[in-house]
Amino acid sequence: MRLQPPDPTSMSEKQTEVYQAIASGPRGRVRGPLAVWLHRPELAEAAQALGSYCRYSSSLEPHLSELAILTTAQIWQSEFEWWAHKPPAIKSGLSLDVIEALRRGEKPDFDDPMAGAVFEVVRELNATRALGDQLYERALSILGRDRLVDLIGLCGYYTLISMTINAFDIGLPAGETNELTERHRPTE
Repeated sequence: MRLQPPDPTSMSEKQTEVYQAIASGPRGRVRGPLAVWLHRPELAEAAQALGSYCRYSSSLEPHLSELAILTTAQIWQSEFEWWAHKPPAIKSGLSLDVIEALRRGEKPDFDDPMAGAVFEVVRELNATRALGDQLYERALSILGRDRLVDLIGLCGYYTLISMTINAFDIGLPAGETNELTERHRPTE
């Protein structure tokens, strides 16, 4: 890890306040990107509020959220995010076949049109940095306005998470194994 989280014994009052707010919420602990963001507690506070909404309060059903998160993690080769969200994805009902296809970077076979739309939106947004008219119209008709808006917000948040993980080289906890293809950093 390039930047260690702040030492809890020497955090500022604001850092301690944000740390406690995160730890006492549904996450139950402070780790990964949120821990690094504590160097800028206002960023950590704002990001954790957005993340809490995206993960726990959006109109997307949990299996659709986790599908979008794992798809984003795979695209960004964000091992920590993959590791953190694979168990909730399984718990949400996302099939092991879908998860394995995602891990390999392949398009899964979806029985659910909503899941297919979520996957396509996440992939296209990341690949082209836009959403074409045909996919937009199809996703809107399948997901509805609220889910589509929440999906785009979730994509943005988990891209921020993945960028933070990759930029600060946030690795897995000791004893855990990478599952995604090794990412390559640009050379200087």
